Order: sequence, then structure tokens, then C-alpha cells
Amino acid sequence: MAEIRMKPVDAVIIGFGWTGAIMAKELTEAGLHVVALERGAYRDTYPDGAYPGSLDELTYLQRWKLFQKMSKTSVTFRHSASDTALPYRQIGAFKPGEGVGGAGLHWAGQHWRVHPEELKMKSHYQEKYGRNFIPESMTLQDFGITYEELEPHFDFVEKMMGTSGQAYCVKGQVVAGGIGNPFEANRSDNYPLPPQKTPYPAYLFEVAARECGLHPFQEPSANVSQPYTNQYGCQMGPCNFCGFCSGYACYNYSKASPNVNILPALKQVANFELRCDCNVLRIDLDRTKKQATGVTYVDANGNTVMQPAALVIASTFAYNNARLFLLSGIGKPYDPKTGKGAVGKNVAYQTMSSVRLFYGPGKNLNTFIGAGGNGVALDDFNADNFDHGPLGFVGGGPVWCNPTGIKPISGIPVPTGTPGWGKGWKSAIKDNYINTASFEVHGSNMVYADNYLDLDPTYTDSFGQPLLRFTFDFKDNDIRMVRYITERMQQVARAMNPKSIQTSVMQIGDHLDLRPYQTTHWAGGVAMGADRDTSVVNRYLQSWDVHNVFAVGSGVFPVGIGYNPTGLATALAYWSAKAIREQYLKDPRPLVDA
Repeated sequence: MAEIRMKPVDAVIIGFGWTGAIMAKELTEAGLHVVALERGAYRDTYPDGAYPGSLDELTYLQRWKLFQKMSKTSVTFRHSASDTALPYRQIGAFKPGEGVGGAGLHWAGQHWRVHPEELKMKSHYQEKYGRNFIPESMTLQDFGITYEELEPHFDFVEKMMGTSGQAYCVKGQVVAGGIGNPFEANRSDNYPLPPQKTPYPAYLFEVAARECGLHPFQEPSANVSQPYTNQYGCQMGPCNFCGFCSGYACYNYSKASPNVNILPALKQVANFELRCDCNVLRIDLDRTKKQATGVTYVDANGNTVMQPAALVIASTFAYNNARLFLLSGIGKPYDPKTGKGAVGKNVAYQTMSSVRLFYGPGKNLNTFIGAGGNGVALDDFNADNFDHGPLGFVGGGPVWCNPTGIKPISGIPVPTGTPGWGKGWKSAIKDNYINTASFEVHGSNMVYADNYLDLDPTYTDSFGQPLLRFTFDFKDNDIRMVRYITERMQQVARAMNPKSIQTSVMQIGDHLDLRPYQTTHWAGGVAMGADRDTSVVNRYLQSWDVHNVFAVGSGVFPVGIGYNPTGLATALAYWSAKAIREQYLKDPRPLVDA
């Protein structure tokens, strides 16, 4: 195919999910000519979310319409460096998005901030519990930024998404009688919309949690509770609890997504261009390797295209920024033997456990009703909201009862001991489909010296480039943490008074299993920080080595956190965009001295 050289632009953005869309909006507002490159197809509420075709579980959740095409490119996995890595060949444990909107189109809508101490996890634990509390194998480090610096951006994101929720503390004052999350940090403003209505199973969870002395609260949700228009003039309609959130494009314009909340505004400006089906091969560097000249990609017709640009924004899904930096020769690859280098280091996932309750006929919990981000949560065991001193582990996690709508194909829960088929199975389905509740422990996952990313020496994608290789497994610290919280939550489960309880939680020694779905929340690989020896990007998400390259997304997290990453990733994108607009464009240079 032909080699094509395009006219230079001011900025090129690689990946058009949440953070790519935010960067595009901010940079076009600054007057830059911006081109966004998305490797997948064009997607939008219409036609991808058009009713009734969008309510098709077979197409969307079983055949993975909105997810990455594993036949074109994937990743490889091994549990340790002594194992042989093999490709992740079909969607299982996690679901990376593909197409305009990325994972931001198919996410559930759980919209969280972050606990301030998680932004300074290493220093916080050392100051509170002593330097020896953190295991030597655990490579914790601070973000290099404070909650106070990020707070205005958290507030802006909530208004951009139309987040529904109940604040606890606004400008230092407890509001609404203190019915919000008592563990949340101070806020500059309330949520833009009131919280969603509480589903019946979540109400039962709330009552039981209070009986057990815990502090339940209504989850913040990017599924709007009322009609809403955001700062960009983008409109949303109130959620109707159809239950088709995670894995789907919302047909009702009720779930926040880049496609609903940002793209309509970008379509109105002449200095923005979105190109789909463009697979970026690398970020191009000049002879010094200290300046990016643009990117090279393969278009839908198989042409190799060079797009010159003065500024490059890497905004791919989670771990893919690490692969892009490795393929482009940006930064020093992490070497687990010496501990040197940072690209590929500090990769984190999350630990999940679930507690399911079966009531039998007549309870009528109606769990086909649901919304992706709506429910009741508690933070008593998240971050450092409890005393870790005598427990001997680092990390924590929120717990939530979040009825999302049980679907018939992806699995209807039945009590332990139910036959796998036949009359007994059918009877259990009939008795339990609308009489079941569940809640989850959404635990953090720490970072370790022997969990890392590099380029696979054997497997390549459809463009002949090495796949990204994961060397990753769960460690005893994280399993002890999630088991501790799950055990504490058994009291709540019993207080909900079901006929039987079914608990799924990892055992010490369990390995990461890529087959059953867990969560899509990967982080790390291009960690941010204040020390260039241990981070890939500085506090403004600017590459230490190539100053006109910035990286955004959860890949910049230097540690794992308890909450879902979207809220923090999007706030960091606005933080980085502000630095670009107010500092970098006036004087293109490294914004932090090495």
C-alpha cells in the first residue's frame, strides 16, 4: 500500500475514549488544530445505541460488539517470569473497548473521586505505620499531586458528566444532615444532580449495613437522575433503569460517555478532525530522540500514514500507552532484575469478591431493573479508613450493592447445589430470578517489582508488531485484604436475612484467572511521579524524555486504588490539559526540572 504524508497539525491524539475526548476539547478551545486517531470504528448513540437493537445481549455481551477485536491485536499473559506467556485470545476477565468512545462508551457509569491518601500512598503508610510496614517487594510511590490540586477538576468532570449523587462535606460544611459518604474528602460544590432512586436490593443492604454499625451512602452515578445539559451544551435524559448499561451504548442518552457529553460539542468546531480505523504504530521521534515529530499509523485501506504534529497525546486504553512508549523508544523500559527503568513498571489490577443472597419465591427484588452506576455503597474498609496496623496488609476497597440488571444469557444466579441443567435447574431459575440480591467488594491491587509489562518476544499483532506481555499475578497482601473485608461483610449479609448466602472470594495462593469476568480496571505502565528514575511522566503527565509527548488515562496511576479509575483518570486529564494550555503552549519545554 501507499505511504502518505499528511499536512502538519498542532496536536495529534491517539485514542478517543474519555481522556482523548477531554484533551481534544481542551486543546481545540486553546485554538489548536487537533486530529484524533481512533483504531476502531465510528460509534455513537445512533446507530450503536438505537432502541430496540441496542438491547441485544447476544450481540453486545456474548459477541463483544463494542470490545477490542482480539483477532487483530491482543496481549499475552504469564504469572511469573519463569512461565511462558500466551495470548489473551477472547474477552474474559476484562473488556477493553474499541471504537469511538472506547471503554467510556460501554462502561457502567460508576463515578468516583479518590481518597486523598491514595494519591500519596507510600508516604502516607510510612508516616502512619512506619517504613517497615510496606513490604520490600511492593513498589509503592506517590502520584506527585495532591487532592486539593485535583479537586476543581473532579468538580468539573462531575458537571461535565451530569453525575447524580449526595455530597457529604461542601466547603467544610456537612450538608443534608450528613447522609452522604462520611469518608469523602471536602468538596467545592454539590453534585450537579440529586442521587438516583434506591433499588430495593440496595435499600435492604443499606438497612442491614446501618444495623451493623457501618456507614452506607448513595453511590455517585454517571447515569443521570434528571434531564441535564452540561457545560458544553450536551443534553442527557433521565435514566429509566433498563439494566443495559455495562457493555452497551445507552439508547436513552442517560449514561455519560464521550459520545454523549463531549463529541457533540467537538463536531461544531472547525479545528477538530476525528479519523477512525487508524491503528497507530508508533510515535515518531527526531534524531535526538528528545522531540516527537508526529505519529505513523495504518489507515482503513492499509496505507501507512505519517501525521506530523507539534504535540502528541497518548490516550489509549490503560496499559496500551506502555506498549506505545515501548514501541516508540520513549523512556527506559523497566528491568525487573535491576529495578531500573520505569516504562512497564507498577502495573495494577483490582481484586473482586462477591456475596450473593437467595430469598426464594415471594421476595420480588426484581433484579432485572438496574442501572450501571446506581446503588448503595460503604467506604468503611476503603483506602486507609480503618486501622491497618494490626492487619498486616496494604490497601482496601469499597463495598457496594449495585443492581445492574440480571440478563438471561450471561447467567442467572442459582443457589449452591442446584443441578447444571434439567428440571431442577429450571425450577431454581424460576424461584430465584427475581428473588436474588448481591453486593461486591471492589478491592485495590498493589504494585510489585515482579508484576510488569514488556514487549512479547514471540507473538505479534496483525501489523507485525510485538504484543504487550503481562507478567502479573495476585499476591498474598491483596488476597488477605479482600478476604478480610469479605469476612467483615458476612455480618451484613446475615442481617439481610436471606435463605442462603453464596460467597465468592480468592483463597491464599490463587492465581489470576483470565476466563471469568472480573473488572476492566487496569492501571499503570507509564506511571506519573516526582522522580524521573521511578516514573515515566511528570506530575503534569508530560514525558520526562520527550517533552512534547503527554500521556493520559489510568496508565499513569503509579499505584492501584480501591475505586473505579474513570473519575481520577478524567480529572487528571483536565489537570494535564490546564498545564498544557497555561504553561506549555506559551513556552514548549519540560514543565518540571529533572
